[in-house]
Amino acid sequence: MNVLLVEDDRDLAASVADYLALEAIECDHAYNGLAGLNLACDNHYDVILLDLMLPRMSGLSVCETLRERGIDTPILMLTARDTLADKIAGFRAGTDDYLVKPFAMEELTIRARALSRRRSGQIQKLTVADLSMDLKLKQANRAGQPLNLTPTGWTLLETLLRASPDVVSRASLCEALWGDAPPDTDSLKVHLYKLRQQVDKPFAHTLIQTVSGHGFALRGPDE
Repeated sequence: MNVLLVEDDRDLAASVADYLALEAIECDHAYNGLAGLNLACDNHYDVILLDLMLPRMSGLSVCETLRERGIDTPILMLTARDTLADKIAGFRAGTDDYLVKPFAMEELTIRARALSRRRSGQIQKLTVADLSMDLKLKQANRAGQPLNLTPTGWTLLETLLRASPDVVSRASLCEALWGDAPPDTDSLKVHLYKLRQQVDKPFAHTLIQTVSGHGFALRGPDE
């Protein structure tokens, strides 16, 4: 497990890093928001531990920028602010969890491990190869060409993008579209065909792949 700690309090940062090392968790560290943003964009981390009040760039701004860039690393925000308004602001910026200072190192580790098992649902942009989906603006395009998706097509594409490059089973796609009451006919096949007509047919490389016996995956040329 590899985490990024963005914290300007050097004593606290050293204590956190030492404790995480004892738990066999590797930890990179940045003392200001801008440095933390650069590290988060240039490297893969399982979790980001992000202080709210930082020099050069606030934790909220770092969080918002990461989500706008489509980085879905889970973020645990660390702060001395404990009002409901502060927590709401953090979640709106894209954080996944909130831990108020002072905190127990054991609780920090437990929360970080829990977050590391999933990707964040807070990102604003999903991207695979030349295909991108802006969740905030509700726009999708491939190679700069806008995709005119139906609501069902949008849900299918978002589900595949969030899981990419992993396989999504037919059952999972049906659940995403219709919950516990899927239609009797093979509607999924029809909707996938329509989605492929927009996402893949006009382009040289096919992104939506059928994985025989398992389901479907959205993968770039090198995946």
